This record gives sequence, C-alpha cells and structure tokens, in this order.
Amino acid sequence: MKNNLFQIAAFYKFTALSNLEDLQQIFHQFLSDHKIKGTILLATEGINGTVAGSKIAIEEFQKFLDKKNLLSPSDFKVSISEKAPFPRLKVKIKNEIVSIGNKLANPQEIVGEYIQPKDWNNLISQEDVLVLDTRNTYEYSIGTFKNSIQPQTTNFREFPEWVEQLESSNNNNKDQKIAMFCTGGIRCEKASSLLKAKGFHNVHHLKGGILSYMDQIDESESLWEGECFVFDDRVALNHKLEVGSFDMCHGCRMPITESDKLSQQFQKGISCPNCYDQKTPEQKRRYADRQKQIDLAKQRKENYHGTKSS
Repeated sequence: MKNNLFQIAAFYKFTALSNLEDLQQIFHQFLSDHKIKGTILLATEGINGTVAGSKIAIEEFQKFLDKKNLLSPSDFKVSISEKAPFPRLKVKIKNEIVSIGNKLANPQEIVGEYIQPKDWNNLISQEDVLVLDTRNTYEYSIGTFKNSIQPQTTNFREFPEWVEQLESSNNNNKDQKIAMFCTGGIRCEKASSLLKAKGFHNVHHLKGGILSYMDQIDESESLWEGECFVFDDRVALNHKLEVGSFDMCHGCRMPITESDKLSQQFQKGISCPNCYDQKTPEQKRRYADRQKQIDLAKQRKENYHGTKSS
C-alpha cells in the first residue's frame, strides 16, 4: 500500500455523553495534532463522525477513542482514498448525532435486532420481509439492495411521517417483518428505535450498514445493486469500496453522471439537470464566483481555504 494514501474512518455509537464542550476541545486538539480532517458530531446521545488522515494517525485515533471507552477499533469502517476527502476539521455539538426529530427514537433504550452482513442476504430474500432503505432519495437513486423500497424521503427528519403512513396503510399491523439499512448503520439503527417504540415487533437492521456489507460480502454473492453514496468528495463507492463512477454537482450536492455533464444545464460548480431550474440568477452568480476562486486556488496549488495543499 502506498504510504501517501489517506485512510477514511467512519464511526458512530449511541452512548450517554456529558461535558460536551470539554470533549469538543479534547477532540479538536488531538485531531489537529495528528493532522486528521473531517467532521465529528457530539451529543448527549453519542458520537458520529467521518475523518481522514494517514494510516498511523487513524490508528492513533482509534487507540485514543478506545482508551476513553467511547469506541473500539471494530466500530470503525475504514476505506482508502488517494486524495484528501475533507478540506477541514469540524467538531460540532448537536442535539442529535443523526437528526430524526422525534423523541420516541432513543437507541440507548430500545433498538431492533442487529443483523450481521453474513446473515443479511438470507433475511432480505424472504418473501414476507419489507426491505427498507432509510437513506435519502438521491442516495437510493444510484444504488440499493435488491427488492428494497425507499420512503421517498429527501431528509431523515421526514422518516417519522412516513412511519405514520405505514401504520395507517398497513392496518396497524405491527407484526410486519422489516429489514432496514443505511450507509453506515446509524440512520437505520435510530429508525429501528422509532419503530420499536411505536410497537412494531419484528424490526431488523444491518449492522455496520452498506459499507460493512460491501467489506465483508464477496461481490459474486452480493445482493447490492449499483454504487453507495458517501458524504465526501469521493461521492460514491463501488463494491470494492473504491471511488465509483459518479461526480457531484456543487450547486445542489447531488450525484451526477458523465451523461449529466453533457447537458446544457450543467455548469461546473453551479448547476446540473437536477437543480438548474431551482437556482435563482443570484445563486448562480455566487456559485460562479465560488468556482472561479476554486479554479484560481488550484492553479496556485492551494485549496479553496487558502492553505497549501500537501
């Protein structure tokens, strides 16, 4: 493995945290000292983050979290990138580490049954199972599991409303077998908590999410179809956890194909066919100015924030 590759670590854990401002400072100092960038969210319900750095730095960070009894190395989902996927470090304090906006969802008290990746194919192949993609519509559009459905939610906070619709359309049948999944496991775990709190009895969710499934299940045996969207500059990953075929529109943050780039509505850094008609002239002007600054920074071998790129 090349020494200049970046390791990208995704992790989360629902666990009671206190003294968040102290933790924020401790995390920021440690990560800055080890030149690790990315985003970490802290809340009283736990920790959620994706960060990138050198192999040695990420290993030290895993040890750091293990010593604080926050996460063990097995809680990390690690992938590789040739480019730095994050331009800066952010450690934020939030009300929730993944926002669903419904207090009934409390994974510290109740969750569905964790399904290991090796057992996932058997579960979702059963005819009486509702296979539920708890991600957003644009994530679902580029890849999902065979026979899954997506609740047409564009934001995870819309999920509770969909659950209400499920209750009414299903004649309040709380015995429906449900198998849920998301990118890394955090959204489907919290969604499972809401369903359990509402009385659904047969709720399952994929341990470690799609990323763990791709890492552990051979592609020849996989029921995954397409690529997996990720919230960084890699945009999407294939089954080998390598950078996929999609790019990103920096006007709307939606994944786009090479075909989309041929559209007259595509302007680099400004718009794409998904958002062209939704952007005002003022927004397009601002995005054009931003893209100009990005291009100038690249010419000077700097990143957009004005620091020298490594």
